[in-house]
Amino acid sequence: MREAHGHVVILPQCAGFLKAHGIRGLVSSDNARAAREVAEGGDKTKAALASELAAEIYGLEVLARQIEDQANNTTRFLVMSREADHSRRGTGPMITTFTFRVRNIPAALYKAMGGFATNGVNMTKLESYMVGGTFTATEFYADIEGHPDDPPVARALEELRYFTSQMRIVGVYPADVTGRPTV
Repeated sequence: MREAHGHVVILPQCAGFLKAHGIRGLVSSDNARAAREVAEGGDKTKAALASELAAEIYGLEVLARQIEDQANNTTRFLVMSREADHSRRGTGPMITTFTFRVRNIPAALYKAMGGFATNGVNMTKLESYMVGGTFTATEFYADIEGHPDDPPVARALEELRYFTSQMRIVGVYPADVTGRPTV
């Protein structure tokens, strides 16, 4: 095999394996599509970095398993709907994922995060992204433990809204026993 096709996110996650085997990684729009295109092409020198389900669907042979560089690497697969439905609450720990933009004022992020600390809500992930290529607008992606209906979470999100120009809950879902999202 000379080439492995996969989504832009999976290629660096498997870079060590690809390099060790002299395989060139090529970007595809998504991993399942890479599997389909490899299957349709019929070229035995090309492979796809995809799930075993994709291999089964497209009639491909699994050549190697667990080739990620970090064994603790976790990929999330999301099921989204047009309308939010927070009523399907799990019986165990919950995770809430949301995005927000802080207002362009001094210490806005610090103030926005204060509500989580004072209400005892654990934030397990926080990533930032520049909006429109400018430092004056930053969007954040966050995961917290808990459900929006939990009083401490509700208070923390209310305080967050006060210091942000935009806030949107992306998903609410059960966590596994280690606290990682199950979706």
